[in-house]
Amino acid sequence: MSEKSEQRLSVQKTYKLYIGGKFPRSESGRVYEVTTKASAAGAAGKGNWLANAPLSSRKDARDAVVAARKAFGGWSGATAYNRGQVLYRIAEMLEGRRDQFVREVGEAEGLSKSKAGAVVDAAIDRWVWYAGWTDKIGQIVGGANPVAGPFFNLSTPEPTGVVAVVAPRASSFLGLVSVIAPVIATGNTAVVIASEKSPLPALSLGEVLATSDLPGGVVNILSGKAAEMGPHLAAHQDVNAIDLAGADTALAKELEIAAADNLKRVLRPQPVDDWSADPGTQRMTAFLETKTVWHPTGSLGSGGSSY
Repeated sequence: MSEKSEQRLSVQKTYKLYIGGKFPRSESGRVYEVTTKASAAGAAGKGNWLANAPLSSRKDARDAVVAARKAFGGWSGATAYNRGQVLYRIAEMLEGRRDQFVREVGEAEGLSKSKAGAVVDAAIDRWVWYAGWTDKIGQIVGGANPVAGPFFNLSTPEPTGVVAVVAPRASSFLGLVSVIAPVIATGNTAVVIASEKSPLPALSLGEVLATSDLPGGVVNILSGKAAEMGPHLAAHQDVNAIDLAGADTALAKELEIAAADNLKRVLRPQPVDDWSADPGTQRMTAFLETKTVWHPTGSLGSGGSSY
């Protein structure tokens, strides 16, 4: 009996949102087409179809804020050392799925396999870099203050709260990691609007986060239009800060105005030529508050000695 060759049907991946540690479809039921980046020769044309991504709604954004707020207490209350361990675990899992991200980043940004590999490697290294900062940033922005009188005067950094992030548009993965990692490394929780044209690496990152040690709700990832969701997140009374990294000039101005209603912290768009360059500590300190505590040293006797 001769063997009969059969053509196997490929299994297309269904991309979903990542909210509260779960993978819902958009409550609106809407999707939009994601295509490969058009080549330079055919820049006016349309790239090849990759997937249908969820087109998030206002309700999805509100659900993400609720999840982020619920997760904030536990995540901000965890030790900085523990947060570093969790971030390092995420880097480990990204390393294990490197080939998938190389393919997705290459398709999203029109890069060769070698260049996409370099981008993914830089993103993994960025997670490790921020993992090492979690228990050190307090030494940079906090400390004991010299004051007159028998008092200890200590300033310590605390996370701002729920941070809405408009992810970079062009850098679908390295830029994305570079704006998410500093937010959560310092104890904040995040609601992220992924790159509209290239959301697939971000949605796949949600799958990594869900199977790491990161508690559900610490990072929530939405795909769709920043111009549609951004104003509602900027005006949301339970969002404490917003990073406008991926907003154009007009959208950034609109979101800044909306954010002023409850005095949100706003990190304005910064021109970044190379996301792989040393990021410094700016994105960590942008979403930290400083708490200063006075405490009597406890003078002993009339001699004025103290302990």
